Amino acid sequence: MGRVVAVANQKGGVAKTTTTHSLGAGLAELGERVLLVDLDPQACLTFSLGIDADGLDRSLHDVLAGRAEAAEVVVKSGDLALLPATIDLAGAEVHLMSRTGREHVLARALKPVVGEYDTVLIDCPPSLGVLTINGLTAAAEVVVPMQCETLGHRGVGQLLETIGDVRSFTNPDLTVRGLVATMFDSRTRHSRELLADLEERYGVPVLGDPIPKSVRFAEAPGRGRSILTHAPRSAGAEAYRAIARLLHEENT
Repeated sequence: MGRVVAVANQKGGVAKTTTTHSLGAGLAELGERVLLVDLDPQACLTFSLGIDADGLDRSLHDVLAGRAEAAEVVVKSGDLALLPATIDLAGAEVHLMSRTGREHVLARALKPVVGEYDTVLIDCPPSLGVLTINGLTAAAEVVVPMQCETLGHRGVGQLLETIGDVRSFTNPDLTVRGLVATMFDSRTRHSRELLADLEERYGVPVLGDPIPKSVRFAEAPGRGRSILTHAPRSAGAEAYRAIARLLHEENT
């Protein structure tokens, strides 16, 4: 059975999609079979893999609505498999609200395909709505990307409260694997102080070294690449590779 990891933070702009894509690429480099799940109606992960969401006949929305099986919707991008999103996924939230067991719809949809992969990474939307709850309910673990700044701290606290609720009601075995410090600027005292405070404040480990700010991260999605192929020798690529190795070693 494949490992299912949700990448979540309800605060936008914290490099959540970049983290999902980069960790997936890093695990694929290590020989893992990886499925990425784009649970965000903005479809940024789908775009980042070089896939035109507007040109897709079917997407994750069709899977959640019961019109297609996950295996029928999966597309390939290089060494990665993807359950893609389209803007139609925004309507899935309304549709799910009226369904019995709505928090478990994604978990049920993924069950037939999880065994085909070593790792499934779910890119959750920047909210604490029913789609994110579905992602957390389907996962065994959560990785939380966060920017080392004050509002980022506040967002992590809110997310951990939601994870506590998910444990109580839908997924008692859900664990927080760790935090990924993103867009880190080592030149600022503020960033360094917040990074130093993370583990003590939340009791959650920080995975690897912080991911440094770099324009390379902004360039990569437009080329349909991860940072690992766009700038393979960059500090950011190496930082994500180190975290991927950590996750891989736990999975073997």
